[in-house]
Amino acid sequence: MKPEDKIMTETKGSGSTNLSRRSLLKAGLAGSGAALATGALPAAARAEGDPLITEIQDWNRYLGEGVQARPYGTPSQFESHVVRRDVEWLTASTESSVNFTPLHELDGIITPNGLCFERHHGGIAEINPADHRLMINGLVDRQMVFTMEDLMRFPRENRVYFLECAANSGMEWRGAQLNGCQYTHGMIHCVVYTGVPLKLILEEAGLKTNAKWLMPEGADASAMTRSVPMEKALDDCLVAFKMNGEALRPEQGYPLRLVVPGWEGNMWVKWLRRIEVGDEPWHHREETSKYTDLLETGKARRFTWVMDPKSVITSPSPQAPVRHGKGPMVISGVAWSGNGRITRVDVSIDGGRNWQTARIDGPSLPKAMHRFYLDIDWDGSDLLLQSRAMDENGYFQPTKNELRAARGENSIYHNNSIQTWYVQADGTVENVEVG
Repeated sequence: MKPEDKIMTETKGSGSTNLSRRSLLKAGLAGSGAALATGALPAAARAEGDPLITEIQDWNRYLGEGVQARPYGTPSQFESHVVRRDVEWLTASTESSVNFTPLHELDGIITPNGLCFERHHGGIAEINPADHRLMINGLVDRQMVFTMEDLMRFPRENRVYFLECAANSGMEWRGAQLNGCQYTHGMIHCVVYTGVPLKLILEEAGLKTNAKWLMPEGADASAMTRSVPMEKALDDCLVAFKMNGEALRPEQGYPLRLVVPGWEGNMWVKWLRRIEVGDEPWHHREETSKYTDLLETGKARRFTWVMDPKSVITSPSPQAPVRHGKGPMVISGVAWSGNGRITRVDVSIDGGRNWQTARIDGPSLPKAMHRFYLDIDWDGSDLLLQSRAMDENGYFQPTKNELRAARGENSIYHNNSIQTWYVQADGTVENVEVG
């Protein structure tokens, strides 16, 4: 036995005694099992003589890969299941479709770039930034064309914002449909955007006195367009070229996209190539036949841009069942609002009969995700988990019945109602509906 594998300890009446680290660990684990019989640690960690603790493992014996083995870092092979996923039957083609952020696998408020959901109308445009241009035309003093190098010379800002598709949770309008928060709520992500305030670019071109609206246009095959009111454009919109410190991913609009904080994701035009300035909205396809809210009367609401307060419990949830049995349980989730900061999140474990205020932890930023936690001692009985968020304007999430009473059941967009997960005694979790 090597000297470093022995620990000297003083004992009464016998001077010093040599104990091996292995035997000490075995004894310590046995003692821990008695001391923590309340269930503060999983049973496997309390087991006496756990070989994963007492025995040297292969990763302790051999040298690993060197510093240049993975020049662009990749997740551990043991996290290969943490990926975006789609629903094959949801759309006719993958070029005009969506996949979903694995919210149940994440923590904190920032979404890794490789897990941010995708929504395309004509597939991913692959653009060489050296060939990309941004044109400003219409009701401006000077029609201008900017290269990427030109844009890099403007003052830039870094802002944390969530981006949510207007159709997030859309499948749930008529009842519980998809079994997993990745599918019910996964058309959202939250990242740090780096870019140029849109107002600086517009000031460079000069706005006519009758300039009231913008029409951003994408360079992809769908030529995505939306009408944006000038007040929003001059407030907090960015023309972004980086997310989470690195260049935008191609599926997120590389090399340039519009950021419209707190508003529905279809307005965040990707592969941004042109901004036309006008005096009225354009009423193009994406704001007439799409992205309007059909009411019970047959009429449709239009220009419903803001994403209202919303939350979802990410764990436990159908894709994140309870595996540890009775005892301490961390209920975790995310909340957000296009109106500003989330100031409070309540959690119910009995389907909305009683509520407890959760703990919001981490940065609290306007129009960004907020992470909340509620720590409980689970007795193994069935739970009906719900969360409801309130923003700084005092708006609370509605129940599904409240939302249907106001809007009917014909909508697809802007479903911010309370979600319910049914946790069963064996730890499995199902998507259900309670009011």
